[in-house]
Amino acid sequence: MLLAEVLSSLQPLAGASVVDCTLGFGGHAAALLAHAGPDGQLVGFDLDEGNLANVRERLDAVGNLYSLHHANFAAIEGVLAVESAGGADALLADLGMSSIQVDDADRGFSYMRDGPLDMRMDRTRGKTAAELLATLPADELAAAFRELGDEPQADAIAAAVVESRTVAPLERTTQLRDLIQLAAPVKVEFAVGKKNPSAWQQRAKPAARVFQALRILVNRELASLAHLLRVLPRCLKPGGRAAIISFHSGEDRLVKAAFKEGHQKGVYSQVSDEPIRASSDERYSNPRSRSAKMRVAVRAS
Repeated sequence: MLLAEVLSSLQPLAGASVVDCTLGFGGHAAALLAHAGPDGQLVGFDLDEGNLANVRERLDAVGNLYSLHHANFAAIEGVLAVESAGGADALLADLGMSSIQVDDADRGFSYMRDGPLDMRMDRTRGKTAAELLATLPADELAAAFRELGDEPQADAIAAAVVESRTVAPLERTTQLRDLIQLAAPVKVEFAVGKKNPSAWQQRAKPAARVFQALRILVNRELASLAHLLRVLPRCLKPGGRAAIISFHSGEDRLVKAAFKEGHQKGVYSQVSDEPIRASSDERYSNPRSRSAKMRVAVRAS
């Protein structure tokens, strides 16, 4: 996603030290490593251990130096102290999920597929979505649905979850989806300024927003991003460039604020005035890219 925009923004040169904080399929990593060349290196991170074997195969095909780490990118500062003592010339964090994760029903990320309510990126640690739904009080659930999912009917959904769990635990994705649909029915609206029935439009489903909120909560994604933004200047070489792709308004606000503050303090010599968006062709071929926003910062020399 946004591959051409990433390469244009990060400008990785031969011999560069590059970092991919969220390997996913490895498409960005392979392209960055190819640009770094035989004298460069790539350091990659992914919370999902299942991604690493596929990424390793792609990077082996490129043939240049790399190291992969089954870890949250919050560990980046310590890893770079060992792997690339001078810091990174180019760093990417794509905060989106891979379609493999979404399509795997056993991961519990999708309300469209029946599976266990897990949602952990790293299935070796942490509480599952089912465990959080079984224990968090209504006000904390509502706050998560509202702040992490932008769900306007957060209170009604949270109350329904708490009431439902007194009868039986919520353990399956379809159980939660059906409960949400009863508590917060999908709204269909007539498009503003349109007069023909074909212009009717459906708002994003409450289930989609709640599932997004739970995934962010389970994986502590905003806390990890906030930590990355704090240590990022120390991870970049002078003149080094960082690009962060976000898919949620809360993520984008954190990135925008951190880059703006860093620019004001002279830490960054240049930051994005506006987010970089996917091209119209990519938005057409890959609908998930429509919500992607990339912001770029350049470390002061």
